[in-house]
Amino acid sequence: MIELFSSDTPNGKKISIMLEEIGLEYKVTKLDLSKGDQFKPEFKNISPFSKIPTIVDHLNNKEAVFESGAILIYLAEKSGRFYDKKNKLKIDQWLMAQMGSIGPFIGQYHYFFRFNKGLSEIGEKRYFEITKSIYKVLDDHLAKNKFLAGEYSIADIATWPWIARHHWHDIGLKNFSNLCKWYEIIASRPAVIKGYKFIDEKSEIPKP
Repeated sequence: MIELFSSDTPNGKKISIMLEEIGLEYKVTKLDLSKGDQFKPEFKNISPFSKIPTIVDHLNNKEAVFESGAILIYLAEKSGRFYDKKNKLKIDQWLMAQMGSIGPFIGQYHYFFRFNKGLSEIGEKRYFEITKSIYKVLDDHLAKNKFLAGEYSIADIATWPWIARHHWHDIGLKNFSNLCKWYEIIASRPAVIKGYKFIDEKSEIPKP
């Protein structure tokens, strides 16, 4: 049994999608970030930076793993899926690109544009342009590749939930045909559909 401590965010959805893809039994312990559940001492014991998601592997001496990229690698190695050893370097690069650039920069755009609109015109403009450039990089890469790193992998699983918030980005996913096609291919996967709804069963994957 894998216990997933999480909430309804792109980083949280990465792990529920991965767990559905590999078919491991799991349960979700929901954290209400608005109420500060992530700062409770019992959660900080397994997630030092008070961030979701975190997992506890009850079949492996209650091993706790924090940071979504590390969790994806752990689950991929545990299951032997979506982390082809022959393609590991390429997968690692695109996974780190998501962890270091795609997620943080798009998250900053959400902060200024969606949650604090009008707070900083400079912030809104800066992160709009960065988010648009991320779309362009992904679109150009996917013009020559069906998935980010060869076959469908944890790099795609990590990146897709952030693009699934395209309706927050004000960029226009349909303007990037290759990225849009990649998005729709992954959105049609049964495990993705189920994993996307892990907190809210009524939530639907946004259409392009």
